[in-house]
Amino acid sequence: MTRILVVDDDPQIVRALRINLRARDYEVDVAVDGATALKAAAAHHPDLVVLDLGLPDLDGTEVIRGLRGWSSVPIIVLSGRADGSDKVAALDAGADDYVTKPFGVDELLARIRAVTRRMQPAGTPAGPVTVGRHTIDLTTHTITPDQRLTPTEWQLLERLLRNPGKLITQRSLLHDVWGPQYDTETNYLRQYMARLRRKLEDDPARPRHLLTEPGMGYRFQP
Repeated sequence: MTRILVVDDDPQIVRALRINLRARDYEVDVAVDGATALKAAAAHHPDLVVLDLGLPDLDGTEVIRGLRGWSSVPIIVLSGRADGSDKVAALDAGADDYVTKPFGVDELLARIRAVTRRMQPAGTPAGPVTVGRHTIDLTTHTITPDQRLTPTEWQLLERLLRNPGKLITQRSLLHDVWGPQYDTETNYLRQYMARLRRKLEDDPARPRHLLTEPGMGYRFQP
């Protein structure tokens, strides 16, 4: 059974999440502040954390950094902070996804399912990955039907495909693919993502797999 740690100081949200998650056979632990959350995570080793940023003792980004100091547990931020800088800060700290309050329970459950589907050793896809009508083998760097990619396109695509369902920030992609001196060159990403969509998506104007999260980053949706 998947174990989820819910970290939020709003009793109504905690109650709603506990009811909805348990109804779907998730095991639920609850923490109302950051210190309790870190202790609970260390004691119970949850499979996933749903985390509010506005906690009474610690900022949620501090909790994320605390968890990332020793754990790779998936973290979905559930926060009333809608500002883009807050989202980027949480994702850069190590969060896997970000849902803004007020939220729909069905959307949150879908995000949870997407994260739990990829709970496997990091960087090891289960096998060839499908994008539109193409099958991509990251081990051999081959695409069927045949499609040629530049080395930079391969690096960018591989970073996304190895993290299915996860939002990868612009800064992280620029740093990993082009280097730290390119952290602000978002035009590079736009150009290369457009190329990848033209080569791999069935309808590049309405992509289904290589998705943009405006102002934040990109996501591969299987």
